Amino acid sequence: MEGPASDPLWRSAPADKAGRLDLSGPVRRAAPAEMTYDVIVVGAGLAGLTAALRLSEQDRRVLVIAKGNGATHLAPPVIDVLGYAGDKRIESPQKALSGFVVSHPGHPYANVSADVIAESLDWLSRRVPELGYQGRLDENWLLPTAVGVPKPSALVPESMVAGDLRRGGRFVFIGLRGLKDFHASYLADNLARAQLPARVSTRFIELEPPHDRNADPGSVGFARRFDEPRFRDWIVQALAGQLEPNEKVGFPAVLGIEKAGEVWRDLERRLEHPAFEVPLLPPSAPGIRLYDALARALRQAGARILIGDRVAAGGSEGGRVAEINALTAARPVAYRANSFVLATGGFASGGLELDSRGSVRETVFGLPVAGMPDAGEPMFSPRYFDTHAVSRAGVAVDARLRPVDEKGKVVFENLHAAGAILSGAVPWREHSGNGISLATGYAVAAAILEHAAPRIRVDARD
Repeated sequence: MEGPASDPLWRSAPADKAGRLDLSGPVRRAAPAEMTYDVIVVGAGLAGLTAALRLSEQDRRVLVIAKGNGATHLAPPVIDVLGYAGDKRIESPQKALSGFVVSHPGHPYANVSADVIAESLDWLSRRVPELGYQGRLDENWLLPTAVGVPKPSALVPESMVAGDLRRGGRFVFIGLRGLKDFHASYLADNLARAQLPARVSTRFIELEPPHDRNADPGSVGFARRFDEPRFRDWIVQALAGQLEPNEKVGFPAVLGIEKAGEVWRDLERRLEHPAFEVPLLPPSAPGIRLYDALARALRQAGARILIGDRVAAGGSEGGRVAEINALTAARPVAYRANSFVLATGGFASGGLELDSRGSVRETVFGLPVAGMPDAGEPMFSPRYFDTHAVSRAGVAVDARLRPVDEKGKVVFENLHAAGAILSGAVPWREHSGNGISLATGYAVAAAILEHAAPRIRVDARD
C-alpha cells in the first residue's frame, strides 16, 4: 500500500540529526531467516535495480523494496551519460567527463571513473538483450523527442537507433489521432528548425486508428494495441503508398509492451523503411520494458521484489544500520541485512521532501542533505527553466558511495546511496540522469562486494 500507514501510531518519527533512527534503544530480536538478507535495496528505479542485479549475480541474497515503481516508468530507457556541459552539446561523453568533473567536484561522477561508467553501459547491454542496446561512452547518439528538440544519449535501444539525426536524412513522423501528448506536425516543424550537424528533411502523416472503447487512449494503451497483429495490419495498410523513398519512419514510442522487439521488426519489414520510436512524455512504454526486463533478470537470479509499502528506518547498532521497516497497512514489518542501498530518487520520487519552511529532508534514514543554498540565499530562480539552487540538493557520499555528514564523516558504515538521491547534479539540464543512476548503482554493488560482511546463509531462498 502506498502513502501513509493507515494507523498514525505506526508512522515513522522524523529524524532530527544524522544517526538517529525511528527505533531508539536496543535492536529488537532478530528477524526470521526469510526476512534476513545480505543486501536490502530501497528503491526500484534504475539505480536500485542495477545494484540489486549485480549483487544477485554474485549469489547475494537481495531484497528490493519500494513504495512504488521508479523513474523507469516515467522516462525513456536511453542512457544519457552527459549530454550538455552548460549550453554546449556534448558529442563524446568520454572526452568531456574529466573536464566536467574538475569543474563540478561535487557531482556524482566525481566518485565513479569513466572506466566504471563504460563498464556499466556494457553490463546493461548484456543483461537486457531484449532491448538491443547500442552505443558506447565515446559518442552520443542524437535523437528526436516529441517536442522536436534533439536529445544526446550514449546508449540507445535498437527501436530508436534509426532516428539518429547526426548524419541527417529524410524523416517522416506518424501521428496517431487520439494519442495524448504526441503531435507529429509540431515535432516535424520544430525539428526542421533545430540546430543539427547535418541537414534533415521532415514531414508528418496523421493517421486515425479505429476506435477501441476498451483501450486506454494513453501511451501504454496504444502500446498494448501495437502488440496485436490486427492493429499492425491496419497501420501498414494505412501507410501504403504514403511513404517516400529513403524516408525513415518515426512512430511515437508505443511500439508494444510485451512484444516490442517483434512489433518493431515487423513494421520495418512490412513498411520496407527504417522505423524508430520517438520518446514521449510519461508514462513511458519503453521505460516499462526496461523495468520488466530487469525485474525478470532479478527474479531469475533469486532476488525478491516488494512494491507497495512505504519504507522507514529501523534500528541501528555500532554505527551500522540493522534493519528497515516496511510500513504495511496492518503493522510495520522488519527486514534485516548486512548492507543497505538507498536508491529512492530525489524530489520527484519522494526520496527528498521540501516543506513549507524551506527545509529539505531525506525521507527514509533522515540523512544530512547537502547541496542546499546558504542561509538567506534564494532556493528558486524566478524563471522556470533556470537552474534552481535547490536542484543540486541530495545526499553527499564518500568514495565508496556511503552517505556522509557535514564534516565528511560516514553516517552508517553499511549504508550506500545511488541514483538521483545523490547531491551535486542537475540531470535535466546535463542530460545525465540515467547515466548517474546506472553508473552509481553499478559502483555501489562493487563496493559492497569488496567490503561487505560474509553472506547470509539460509536453508531456502524466497
